[in-house]
Amino acid sequence: MRILIAADGSDYTRHMLDYVATHGDLFTPAHEYTVLTVVLAVPPLAAGSISKQDLADYYDDSARSVLDQARGFFEARGIKAECLHKVGHPADVIAETADGGKYDLIVMGSHGHSALGNLVMGSVATQVLARCKTPVLLVR
Repeated sequence: MRILIAADGSDYTRHMLDYVATHGDLFTPAHEYTVLTVVLAVPPLAAGSISKQDLADYYDDSARSVLDQARGFFEARGIKAECLHKVGHPADVIAETADGGKYDLIVMGSHGHSALGNLVMGSVATQVLARCKTPVLLVR
């Protein structure tokens, strides 16, 4: 089974990883895991005023802490996991990655970092559920 782990480094990501750890009968090393974090794009006007290298470094640095946490989690359990980051709107990128990568399951926390964003746009989890054809396991 191909499993996409959507992570943003929030407390809900930690809860989701705890869930994965305590349900070893479901999440075995035999599965193929990909950990994805999505970094919001810098607005074009601001992005145009900094170098491409600085922008790339910003995206890499923003993703690194989230991916390092997840990588450590999987390595401690002897599970191989590919880690990647993409830039864009989290719900769109998660849904596109899951559908395009032919994943069998998405696992993600029910909430993320942005409480204000949830009020304005709805939660990323809700948007992924609405846009994605892949089954989603939400962990509270």
